[in-house]
Amino acid sequence: MKFGLRLFGAIILILVMNACSGTKNMNQNSSINSSFSQSEISRIMEADSTVPMRVYKINSKTDSLLLRTKSETIIANPNDPVLQNFVKRLYRTVRDSMSLGVGIAAPQVGVLKNIIWVQRFDKEEFPFEVYLNPKITEYSDQKQTYTEGCLSIPNRSETLYNRSYSIEIEYDTMANEHKTETVEGFTSVIFQHEIDHLNGILYLDHLEKEIKDSK
Repeated sequence: MKFGLRLFGAIILILVMNACSGTKNMNQNSSINSSFSQSEISRIMEADSTVPMRVYKINSKTDSLLLRTKSETIIANPNDPVLQNFVKRLYRTVRDSMSLGVGIAAPQVGVLKNIIWVQRFDKEEFPFEVYLNPKITEYSDQKQTYTEGCLSIPNRSETLYNRSYSIEIEYDTMANEHKTETVEGFTSVIFQHEIDHLNGILYLDHLEKEIKDSK
């Protein structure tokens, strides 16, 4: 009888330990996913990393409202499976045959987090690179002229004259490293365009400002 009680007690202890372990894992997963809202997690995890996401367009009222909303800081956690899946799906979106852009920002797929992909035309073989929490810390006085388009503004492009030629940026990497660098030329235009998206700004806003300033 004593042996039976001891065995029963041991079983209970194992069950309690497993329950605690399960709770710990749930808390860890909750902590890992804390950068994203539940609706964002659902949108991101509804498909695997090979599937592009829907691009939000300004010709939809609900899409346009989201595109005009400022994004939030993301925790650069390389162990976050949601973050990993999202950056891969975001890349698939910008390289999808229906898009084929040179940059994309998270708000363009309905996720209000500070994440962008940029094609680096200033590097060999023009690689795409992902940036978390990018910020422009300095703009050059020298300006440059480029024609810009946007995946969220279909069938339209405009020439802007007020993009800075050179910018200083800081950002986090997927490995949770904080970096700074100077970017020039067309690549700096892409950074300026995509970081604008994180602040709820579209390139058409710059066009409107140029028109007002010229009057």
